[in-house]
Amino acid sequence: MTFAKLLRLASPASEGDSAALKEDGWPYDNPMLLGIPRAEFTASVRRALWVLLGEARNLRSELERTRSLLKRTEATVDRDHLLPILNRRAFVRELDRQVASVSRYGTPASLAYIDLDALKLVNDAWGHPCGDALLVHFTSVLLSVLRRSDIVGRLGGDEFGVVLVHTQEYQAQAILTRIAAAIEAKPLVWQNIPIPIRFTAGVAQLADSIDAEAALAAADAAMYRQKTIRR
Repeated sequence: MTFAKLLRLASPASEGDSAALKEDGWPYDNPMLLGIPRAEFTASVRRALWVLLGEARNLRSELERTRSLLKRTEATVDRDHLLPILNRRAFVRELDRQVASVSRYGTPASLAYIDLDALKLVNDAWGHPCGDALLVHFTSVLLSVLRRSDIVGRLGGDEFGVVLVHTQEYQAQAILTRIAAAIEAKPLVWQNIPIPIRFTAGVAQLADSIDAEAALAAADAAMYRQKTIRR
């Protein structure tokens, strides 16, 4: 029997537990345990074994706690410092994965590049706390419209990226229209005054011929074209 299997089968060490390894209560079919014949398991050997098993259990528990802490830390590192969405680094990583998925499986996906209009004016007129509240409010409405499978990240101060999975470019445009309608119907209320939120967005359909940065550049260029048209 291997040590790993023994560790799984062993109960917590105590004075009474050592009886489990007495000859009249040998709990294993194999007459050899860790390469030691059954007859050689004296009382001192049994006590030493239980101490060893206890230490191994403690080490395994500590390893599980460390893994859990590492997972929580990685999730924190990936998040924007203000909003419940990915930061730019994590978003680009996930975007790269979606590009690879498009290349491998041929499933459509689109990238939307969203720029909030006049956030600087809001900061100047109402202060940065109002600007932060606007960002939080916009993100909340945005997430309420999108699907759980879509990927959202903050690319800069007032710029957002959205990966719309299983979505053609024309479908992405329709989703942006729904987001704009939801934002218009639910403005930010600051000090009892409604503050409208508007944005400009560009869309690029993901293809296997481009990487994440190229996709961002294409969607960003499409967004600036829309800004030019609106002016």
